[in-house]
Amino acid sequence: MTIKPWREVAHPHKDVLEGTFKQSEFAADISQVQAGTAEPEYRDAEKFFARTFITEGMRLLLQSVAERLSGRGGDPVIQLQTAFGGGKTHTLLAVYHLASRQCPTEKLAGIPPILDAAGVTSLPQARVAVIDGIKFSPSLPRSHAGTTVNTLWGDLAVQLLGTEGYALLAEADQAGTSPGKDVLTTLLQRAAPCVVLLDELVAYVRQLEPGKSYPGGTFDSNITFIQALTEAMKSVPNAILLASLPQSETEAAGTQGQRALDVLEKYFGRVESVWKPVAAEEAFEIVRRRLFDTVGDPAQVNATARAFGELYRQNPTKFPGETQEARYEERIAHAYPIHPEVFDRLYEDWSTLDKFQRTRGVLQYMAIVIHRLWDSRDKDPLIMPGSLPLDDALVRNKSIHYLPNGWEPVIEREMDGPRSAAADIDGHDTRFGSLQAARRVARTIFLGSAPSNAAQAVRGIRVDGILLGAVQPGQAVGTYEDVIKRLRDRLHYLYGEKDSYWFDTRPNLRREMESRKANLKDADDVMPLLRDRVGRVFTKGNHFAAIHVFVPSADVPDEFGLGPRLVVLPPNAGYRKQDESLALLAATEVLEKRGDAPRLKRNRLIFLAPDGDAVQRLRDAVRTYLAWKSIVEDVQNRRIDLGTYQADQAKRAMDGAEDGVKQMVRETYRWLMVPTEEMVRGKLALRWEAVALSASAPSVVDAIESKLKEEEWLVSAWSPVHLNRVLNQWYFKEGVTEVSALKVWQDSCQYLYLPRLLNSDVFVQAVTAGCASRDGFGYAAGKDGDRWLGFSFGHSALVTMDADTVLISQAAAIEYQQKLDAEQRERVAQQAVPANVGSGVPGTPLPGQRPVASKSEATTAATAAVALPNRFFGLVEVDATTATMDFSTIVNEVIQHFAAQSGVDVTVTVEIEARTRDGFEAGLQRTIKENCGVLKFRSANFEQE
Repeated sequence: MTIKPWREVAHPHKDVLEGTFKQSEFAADISQVQAGTAEPEYRDAEKFFARTFITEGMRLLLQSVAERLSGRGGDPVIQLQTAFGGGKTHTLLAVYHLASRQCPTEKLAGIPPILDAAGVTSLPQARVAVIDGIKFSPSLPRSHAGTTVNTLWGDLAVQLLGTEGYALLAEADQAGTSPGKDVLTTLLQRAAPCVVLLDELVAYVRQLEPGKSYPGGTFDSNITFIQALTEAMKSVPNAILLASLPQSETEAAGTQGQRALDVLEKYFGRVESVWKPVAAEEAFEIVRRRLFDTVGDPAQVNATARAFGELYRQNPTKFPGETQEARYEERIAHAYPIHPEVFDRLYEDWSTLDKFQRTRGVLQYMAIVIHRLWDSRDKDPLIMPGSLPLDDALVRNKSIHYLPNGWEPVIEREMDGPRSAAADIDGHDTRFGSLQAARRVARTIFLGSAPSNAAQAVRGIRVDGILLGAVQPGQAVGTYEDVIKRLRDRLHYLYGEKDSYWFDTRPNLRREMESRKANLKDADDVMPLLRDRVGRVFTKGNHFAAIHVFVPSADVPDEFGLGPRLVVLPPNAGYRKQDESLALLAATEVLEKRGDAPRLKRNRLIFLAPDGDAVQRLRDAVRTYLAWKSIVEDVQNRRIDLGTYQADQAKRAMDGAEDGVKQMVRETYRWLMVPTEEMVRGKLALRWEAVALSASAPSVVDAIESKLKEEEWLVSAWSPVHLNRVLNQWYFKEGVTEVSALKVWQDSCQYLYLPRLLNSDVFVQAVTAGCASRDGFGYAAGKDGDRWLGFSFGHSALVTMDADTVLISQAAAIEYQQKLDAEQRERVAQQAVPANVGSGVPGTPLPGQRPVASKSEATTAATAAVALPNRFFGLVEVDATTATMDFSTIVNEVIQHFAAQSGVDVTVTVEIEARTRDGFEAGLQRTIKENCGVLKFRSANFEQE
């Protein structure tokens, strides 16, 4: 079954439809009923019960009254004490009409079942006395049919038995002293069956100032009367007393009222029976019966309830847990056409307000809402929190009537109405506007949060409660979740913490933040902080000699350095795939020049450019952080005074904004740019390589280094094969057979067509590995005439980097090595020792003959002639301040050459000696000894010289 709008199913009472109801209509006055001047629905017993929903508490109370008046038991004294507007007076009226009815009980709707439960077949009519504390004055006597009375007990006697009754208490009435229990018992026995109704008793007693006497008696005499009356009631089996007392100190009205309430509660508490107040579900029926002639076809009501129940079950994580129970669907049907969430908010939240009366306040409020929704032809299937027409003046005024001052402009600017921010959001996004999603959410938050206050531990309404009050069947829950975020970012009086939101009359800090944000200057405020935060993110890595953030070309050094330099371009040099010109112009300026001078070491530069599409978001993130930071600083320096909550909120917002800056820096600086040169039509032309960095790397520097290695744009380990190819391509040609090693290294730092090496160590290691083989080039430490000094070709050498070292082409190295080998053979032959002649020893030449040596003898002689050293020992002093670098150099340049040889045993011993005139402290001694133990030192001792 298709669900229909509520106005097509339910039908309100005529006065609600026409808007002719009176605000006081729902305010029952028992004195007016007794005097016959009240409205017919209150004055006439039949009409009263016809429009009264008998709640569980009222049913039990009327049953006790029937039992008491019939002499079948029941409670003698019943105290009615609930919150303001909780139905006390309405309950007293029910008892009044039941006891003093002028018609058979069969005509009173809902009464026959109560009498059956009480076992009463014929309920006698009873005398009823009504004491209205607001109507009576302790200073003014009252007249009843010619009898003048002064006190409550005098009035009680006249109402129950006329002049006969007054005669029993005349003396006490005139003296203003309380009659005794016995006299009151006699009065009640003669008047029985009788009912005494005390309404607003505290309002009367609080007028009696301590120590002062009034015609109506003193404070103590009136309290004594109440005590005696409650005791007398127990002695008369068919007499009953009902008294209404306020529940809060506010209703008691001041210190004297609270004192009166405390004393009365004490005496009523001895004999009272507790009355059960109106339950939430019962309130549904009370409101429905008072506002609607009919709620319509039950089948249509149930169809609507099922549709909402299905919506909640299909989205179990989006709505409160109780909506998943079948009972909640029943609540929807019982409350139709009003959503249960409206009742829950009004009864649980709004009833805590001092001026808001529970059932009466709900009736008055909903009567206005229903009238305005009916006139506007509302199409909602239920009247929900999101349906409240806060743009209507009457509804808005009634809503803020119970709240502190300052709410009207908040509603008009933020929540509802043609000029509100919520209406503007709906108007600029059809996804929201088609549902009035922003306005529905704002209304729901208002209803669920306006009665809250800053003292509450948990303020506002949770997101699942907002969705419960706004979403209808057939609508996407996600649309409302999105609009909540939009409102949070846009509204100035909306607060949010975790998953709860609330409105307040004070503007939230976002408005202050946005104001400060607008006043920030890009050059003076944004760029300095952005430079600092980018510098923090791009910490120095293993590969870079330095990282230069937003600096002009003149501030980027032009030197060989220990590694390449990373140049981070400023935000105005954004890179886009479709338009990279801004980034290329800025990078090219740094690449080509250092200030006004041309740059030479161009192959030492790598660039990082911001994403052109993300730059503006980065600037905005920085501005947001600076604005929050200024607010926090003003709070800390006491330049502004915020409450504890707002101060904490500002600190959390600043921390969140700072994290946002870090995240945006990572998202923005993502384009790695590397310059190269390639041959185009016989000429070298500049070409830029650009690639986006991975966002999964632990840091931006890690991502850069990973990409440089992946693309081979930075060489950290160079094969001799590649070095040999470079030498043959660019240096060993046109008869050139040697080239300075230092020049090759320096050229690799300058020319973009050469490989970009991490540092000089990479070059030295490639030379060392290359000269150990005869597959490529040779090496020499220098040259003297036509001889190469420290020549190495096919064996390891201690490679150094200075102006004398040279690299030799393979052909030249082979030729030179052959020359050396020939010279070596000749030296060996010349150094052979002559043997004795005619010794008779086999193989000894005769005189005049040249000795002929055997092959083995020749080898032995050659070896003996060239005796090579077989032990090396070196001692060097190392500066403690540069020890790490020096040790590394010693290992690379000396130790590794021995370690690379087969059959060579290398022993390295480190000797450390430290002296001080003042002596070493105990803590330092302990630390040194522990570390030496871990490092397995053979000895580590401190001594006194």
